[in-house]
Amino acid sequence: MAGDKNKGGRTKEEIEAGEDGEPMYVTLEYDDGTVVESEVMGIFDMGGKEYIALIPDDGSDDVYLYGYKDVGEDDFELLDIEDDAEFEAAVNAFDAIMAEQE
Repeated sequence: MAGDKNKGGRTKEEIEAGEDGEPMYVTLEYDDGTVVESEVMGIFDMGGKEYIALIPDDGSDDVYLYGYKDVGEDDFELLDIEDDAEFEAAVNAFDAIMAEQE
């Protein structure tokens, strides 16, 4: 998963709404040096914790899920979801949200 997490410089509301309707992007920098630009699909709450869904700009149909944490006024941090049960629950919550939107 990602090593150095992006510090976005935008509030959660700005990330979710986009700037002038434009998609918001996060740069993921992995420990091996790989850099992937990812569009912010949305931020959601599950059990009192926040998660972010990202669509990588790599030509795949993947969606990346990370924990989301506000850090200060204008920054956020992406957190790896290391617990398998928590990751599975986040995937199920994300799938339920997507099903509601269809």
